[in-house]
Order: sequence, then C-alpha cells, then structure tokens
Amino acid sequence: MMLCLGSVGLVLLALTVQNGHGAPDSAGWNGKDTTERNYYTRYHNMTEISDWMEKMKRENPDVVSSMVYGQTYEERNITLLKIGLNSTKRKKAIWMDCGIHAREWIAPAFCQYFVKEILQRYKTDTKVKEMMKNLDFYVTPVLNVDGYIYSWLNNSTRLWRKSRSPGPVGCTCYGTDLNRNFYANWGTVGVSTNCCEETYCGSKALSEPEARAVTDMLGKMSGDILAFLTIHSYSQLILVPYGHPNISAPNYNELMEVGLGAVKAIKAVHGMDYTVGTWPDILYPASGSSQDYARLIGIPLSYTFELRDKGEYGFELPEDQIQPTCEEAYAGVQHIITYAHDKAFYSSAFKRYFFQEILGLLTLVMQIRLINIVIEMF
Repeated sequence: MMLCLGSVGLVLLALTVQNGHGAPDSAGWNGKDTTERNYYTRYHNMTEISDWMEKMKRENPDVVSSMVYGQTYEERNITLLKIGLNSTKRKKAIWMDCGIHAREWIAPAFCQYFVKEILQRYKTDTKVKEMMKNLDFYVTPVLNVDGYIYSWLNNSTRLWRKSRSPGPVGCTCYGTDLNRNFYANWGTVGVSTNCCEETYCGSKALSEPEARAVTDMLGKMSGDILAFLTIHSYSQLILVPYGHPNISAPNYNELMEVGLGAVKAIKAVHGMDYTVGTWPDILYPASGSSQDYARLIGIPLSYTFELRDKGEYGFELPEDQIQPTCEEAYAGVQHIITYAHDKAFYSSAFKRYFFQEILGLLTLVMQIRLINIVIEMF
C-alpha cells in the first residue's frame, strides 16, 4: 500500500530518512519468552522474529523446517518456514510472504499468527490436518529484511517502505520498491523512475536481490504452487491480478468468486468490510508486483491482502488491533487455501472417478452389443 500524497509531515519524514545506509536491529523486546500468551498481540523486531522462527522449528521438528533462499542487499538471509507433514509423494504448495514493504508491521505479525494457528489446529482440526498432509506451506515472515530492520531504528525511519539498496549513479537516495521490481509488465504503470520516490521500480526488472530470490523460488516451484498470497497493509482489500488496466487474468471470474468468499469469511469474524477487485478497479494501477508475476508464470490463485485499517492509523496500526486483524485475515486466507486444496485434490479425484465410470459404462455397452450380435448370428 502506498502512502497517500499531500501529507506535508510525511513528505518531510521521507526526506529525513533518504540518506544513510544500513541499520542495526533494534533492541530486544525485554527478553520475554515467546510462550507468553500475548506474544502474538505485539509487534516484533527482526531479531525476535528470527528467534521465534528457530523456536517454531525446535518445538515442531516433524512439521517445521527452514530454508534460506536468498540474501538482501545488505547480505542478510531471506528465510522461510516450510510447514507440512512428511510424505513420500510430491506435495502441492501454498506460498505466503509478508513484509515486502518495511513499514507494514501488521504483515509480519500476521505471518507469525498464521504459523501459530496452523501448528495448533492441525492437531485437532481434521481439515487442517488433511491439508497439512497434502500441502506444504512456505511462509516468509519478513521478505524486505533490510528495510524492516531500518524501520525499527527510530521514529524518523518508522515509515520507511523500500529496500535499502543505493540508488543509481548520481542519486543520493536509497531503496527500491520491491513490489514494483518483478518481471511482470515492469515499469509500465503505477511506478516512478525517480529513485527518491516511494514507487521507484529499480534500474531494471529484478535489479533487487530480494525480488530475484522470490522469482527463483517461484520458478522452481510454480508447477506445485496452488496459491500465492502476499500480505500488506493498509486499506482492507483483497487484490486480484493484474495491476495493469489493460490486462485481465484468464481466470478472473474464479479469482473474484474465491476472493468474495474470503471477504465474507473475514466479515463473519469481527464485522469488518473488505473489498475485492483488481488493482486499477479498487486501488490504483501498478506494474511489476510479485502477485502479477506469480499469475503470469501459471500459479492459478494469486492474491494481495491489504489488512487493516482504512486510514485512521494507516501503517501505524495500534497493537490492540493486531489480534482481531489476524483473526479475520486468517479466516480469509483459510477460505482461499481450502478452496485451492479441495479443487486440486477433490476435483481431480472426481474427474478420475467420473472417467473410470464412463469407461466402465462404455465397456459394458460394448459387451452387451457384442452379445446381441452373437445371439443374432445363431
């Protein structure tokens, strides 16, 4: 989600944080253990999130592993959690990433909440357990690691959006909008070529190592990924491809129908209204997004979630809204994942059953006809 134009205070803030390079992670969060009941009602810095990822692996060694699949400009690891029950068969996958825009702190908070929920629910919920058997969940809690760490540095950097790579020669500003840097109609609409702007799309498609890391992973897994989910804030939207106003997804109707089901599931939790549609229809045109790239390479269900709120607090959503936001978003995500799972496993099974029944019926008809021919001969 971009910041609306016209806010003098925020423009001044952007100017104050353009210079400088790198940032240490902020101090720990009072050393409180992640087993605390209210851990998931607070925002956490990168060190805490990394510690939490290690904890998830230690506590769930049979279903959770981690993978480093790239490095940021400042040479920090980009790490995902792979979650699923072991299987001897090749499994389908769900992709989820959070924190591609540094200031959208509610997004990593949701990724953490999502992991916590599925690890708890599969033990008692037969549907979640079934999906854990058939699917692997690839969850990146923070994609823009450099930017996220920088946003924790102090109040002047809190609303940093982009990565932390330097601009091209002659530019004194830092950062590229990672969600404008993918090879999907790159640089055509909804971007800036001014390296100091928040929607600067980079010197070329995939100029940023973070975008290349995701692209490489999706390329390796595209045949197995049933749904691509990227989590942002704010505006309470579910966006479907494409960001270009003149291009429509071949399964647009399906994307809208499933998205509307997710909106309904969200509203049932806390009564919050979300809107579903393409970027140009309900937000603004944009090119070079990860969501559009995922759809272009054949991942059928590709969605961007813009979580709470609608602008009252914007990117600085209070911590007392973390839990309800995550609860309702989980319901929406679960609807999409369940649809993707059932379509892949039940629809194909039904088709195989139907084909076998038809083949059996045709065989029976041919046998009866052959018998009648033999009878007529005698």
